[in-house]
This record gives sequence, C-alpha cells and structure tokens, in this order.
Amino acid sequence: MSGKTKVGLEIIQVAAILGVLGDILLRQTPWGLNVFLFNLIFVTGTSILLLRNNREMLTRQTIALLGAQLFFSAMYIWRGAPELLTADAVAIVVILSVIFVPKMKIAASVAGVFHYVVGFIWSSLNAFFAPAVLLVSDIEWKGMPQAGRSKHLVAVLRGVVIVTPIIFIFGALFVAADAVYQGMVERIVYIKPETVFTHVLLTLVFAWLSAGYLRGILLGNEPGFAVVSQPKPQNSPTSESKVEQIRTETNDDAPTLPENRTILEHINISDPPNAGEKEAETRAAASAPVSSADGKKATWEWARIDNSLVPAFTLGPVEIGVIFGAIDLLFLSFVIVQVPYLFGGMDLVQNTPDFKLAEYARRGFGELVAVSALVLPILLAAHWLIRRDNPLTEKLFRALAGVQIVLLFVIMASAVQRLVLLTGNLGYGLTTTRLYPMIFMTWLAVVFVWFALTVLRGARQYFAWGALWMAIFVLGATHFLNPDAFIVKTNIALMQQGRPFDARYNSRLSDDALPILIENFADFNAEDQVKIFREIARRSCEKRTDDWRSLNLARSKASSAIYQYEIFANRECESKTPPPPRE
Repeated sequence: MSGKTKVGLEIIQVAAILGVLGDILLRQTPWGLNVFLFNLIFVTGTSILLLRNNREMLTRQTIALLGAQLFFSAMYIWRGAPELLTADAVAIVVILSVIFVPKMKIAASVAGVFHYVVGFIWSSLNAFFAPAVLLVSDIEWKGMPQAGRSKHLVAVLRGVVIVTPIIFIFGALFVAADAVYQGMVERIVYIKPETVFTHVLLTLVFAWLSAGYLRGILLGNEPGFAVVSQPKPQNSPTSESKVEQIRTETNDDAPTLPENRTILEHINISDPPNAGEKEAETRAAASAPVSSADGKKATWEWARIDNSLVPAFTLGPVEIGVIFGAIDLLFLSFVIVQVPYLFGGMDLVQNTPDFKLAEYARRGFGELVAVSALVLPILLAAHWLIRRDNPLTEKLFRALAGVQIVLLFVIMASAVQRLVLLTGNLGYGLTTTRLYPMIFMTWLAVVFVWFALTVLRGARQYFAWGALWMAIFVLGATHFLNPDAFIVKTNIALMQQGRPFDARYNSRLSDDALPILIENFADFNAEDQVKIFREIARRSCEKRTDDWRSLNLARSKASSAIYQYEIFANRECESKTPPPPRE
C-alpha cells in the first residue's frame, strides 16, 4: 500500500466520522452546543492527521488559528445575538482559509491579504472538488491488501450492496400483498422516506466537504499556474542543432586543420571578434536542459508576487502625487468644515441656522464609516502598484498616505461625535445598526495604526497577519460586551433621563437582552409594559427545544427570566388578550 493511499484512507475515515456526527449534531436547530462539538471534533481530527502525515504544517500559527476556531464556535453556547453568531461563522470560514496559506509555500504570518483571498478560493475549490480526486486518483484501490480481515470486510460490503435493492424489492411486494404483514413491518421498521433522505444527504454533504478540505491540506499541491516557454526558432544560433554541434566538438580529441591553410589563417577564420563570449553563451545553453517544443512548466512562487504581473498599471511619482494629492485635498476640505463642530460641541451644532440635529447625526455616520472602510484597500492597492525603480515614489507615497491617515482620524472623530449625538441624552437611542458599525470602525482605527507601523515602514509582509488577529480580538471583545444587552441598558438609561423608549424595538432584540428588560420591567410606563409583555408572551408561546444539542446560555437565561411570567404568558397564548402588568 502506497503512502498516498494510506493517507487517503485515513482522510476518508475522519471524513466519515465528521459526516455522521455533522448529521447528528448540526441537524438540530437553533444551533448551540452542537456547533462547538462539531468544530472540536473537526479540529481534533485535523490535528491528528497533521501529526501523523504532515507535521511541518502544524506550526504555532496553525495551532493558534485552530484555537481561535474553537473559541468562535464556543460562542454559539454563550451568546444569542444573530449578528454575533453570523460574525462567528464568517470568522471560522476565514480561519479555515488562512490555514491553507502555507500550501502556497509562504507562512501565514508573512502572507498578504491577496494570499488570504487565494487561500479562501483554493480551500473552497478543494472542499467541493477534491473528494473526487481522492477517490479516483489518490487511493490505489487495486493495490490494497486482499487478505485476512480486510478481504472479508470487502466481501461483506460487496454482499450488502448487492442484496440491499433485492431486499427492498421483495419487501415492497410482500407489504403490498398482505395488510397484516404491512402493519407488522410499519410497526417495526417504518421510517419516513423524507427523514432517511435528509439524514443521508446531510451525512454525505458534511463528509464530502470535510474530505475535500482535509485532502487539500494533506495531499493537495501548491496552487499555481503553468507558464509555458515559447519554442526557439530553428535558425537561432543557440538552437538544438548548434547545441548538439558544440556538445560533439567538446567530446572530440585534437582538432584537425584544413590541408591548404596555416594555423594562423585557421585561427583568424574560426575565432572572429567576440567569438569567446558567443561560444560561452552557447556552451552554457548546451549544459542547461533543453526545453521541448511544447514548452515546460515554470515554478510559480506566491511569495514573490509583485506588480511586474501588471506593468501597465504600475504607479510612479507623478501618478502617486496626482492621486493621493487630490484625495488628501478632498479630505482636507471636509475636515475644515468638521473641525468647528468637533471643538464647538453640541451648542454649535444646535445653533447652526437651517441645520437640525437629527439631520447632522443620522445623515453622516454611515457615510463616514463607509469612507473609513474604503481608504484601507485603496492604500494597500496603491502601495502594491508602486514602481520600485525610483526611491522618490516610495517616499512620496509615505508622506501623502500619512497625511491621509491623519485626516481620516479626524473624519472618524466626526463619525464618533455623530454617534454620541444619536445615542446621547438629546439623541434617539442605540441600535444594532449604530453599534456594530462603530465596533467595525474601532477595528479600522487600530488597523490604520498598524498600517503606519508596518506598510509605511517597509514591513508590509506583517500587515495582514496583524490585521487578522486584531479582528479576532475585537470580535472576541464584542462577545464580552454583549451588544444587545448593552443596547437595552443604554436605552433604559436614556429613558430615565427623559428620552422616549422604543419598547417594541428593544423587546425584539435577541435573548441576550431579555433578562435586562424583565429586570427593569417596573420602570416602564403602562403602554411600554404591555408591548414588552406581548413580546415575552410570544416567546413563551414559541416551542423551545430542550434538546441538549441546542444548549445556549443566553436562551437558558431568557427562559428563566420568562418563568416568572409563565402563568400570564400561558393565558396570553390562549386568549391573545394581555393581562395587566405586574407591579
């Protein structure tokens, strides 16, 4: 049995386990403990396969990424906010993609954003298509041993495959022939066809995707492109015929002279000017391997990708000056308008003629977050396209990019001020559409500082890895913040200062927020209490599963908080009439 066949069989075994457990665990919704358990088994199986067959890939970076994957999968046990759980799923996919980066023969810690994107594409292609290669090409089925237990096992499996359709056919005929027999069969072995179909389908999907991903890590080749060299013309001085002639000459003994020429005449004829250089080039070509007429495959080095791939789009000092000079001037014009509002405070905003607070706050926050997000890819792309033949280009980029980052921080400060106005004691309260962009912009602010410390100082290779882990830490810290509970607490504090409270919106947040609402139930007015109670009753009427696979602390806490209203909630389910609120 070859080594590739052995690894392929181990991959199939792990993938089969993941397929069965994926069907058992993840078919139960809403997700909770089951997501963590599946990821734990996936990480364990991946680690064992790497230890046994590809230990060099199990680096500290890979171990750290697998740990982050387990952390985000564990958040399905802790939090209930759909925005957070969606971010967790995206984080897990990104981590699985980055683990593929070493397949490009470049460490994940010094790879670029482009390599991470290629890692995502390559891992996805492997997950969907590599299992076919594993089954058809990698595993040599004919070379497997056919003796002992393995021989009997193969025979048993072959017999099961043959007899299964026959049993179904005869069984169906017997069931159709006798009603008593039909009843007995239905009582003993009846299973709904749709249930069988979903079980088989989910098992195959999870096993297929797992096998493809694991095959890509353990047996997959480096993603690359075949660069075909052009065949050399036959009349070239370094053609194959000339090369063979030189090879023949180097193997001859003493050279022979023409009968009618002297040695001096022969030297003048056979050694023209620069003949030594030409002969050296020809002999070098003779010692190198000769390419075939259909070309040869060149080595693709992902670590050496530069802007020579797109020479027509590279940027010199003039282009850099025009592009970033214009952008900096545009940013400066906006900053000049914003500075008075930043330092003038709320009074200046309110006293500006024909300028409403709501328009200032609502109109600008989302747009400024979008501006902050667009600057980063522009800076990264422009830095990659810089021509390296002129040192002035790099210096000019650093200067103009540094100015742009400084101006951008002023713009970010303006966005923060607008959020404070929206959520302050004269504002309109906090919502998920205001909080999550603010968290995203916080990550951007840290990333721009990291950009200045790495890219602008000539250490671009460390930027993507640092930005990735900053995103991991910011997202992890967001779970500890508990966004939905934080939103409700902020809005209750505003209500206590005299601002209106949107009971309908706040009560429809996730289970993370429900205990806070019930804890402060007595502080709401009668109308808001009825709205909140209706939402509590609606959730109590919903069928909440007690399946251990859906275990989630946020849902458990919400259920405990609802319990004190259970009698009224049951009455609400029956009559649809809200009872008077509790004091």
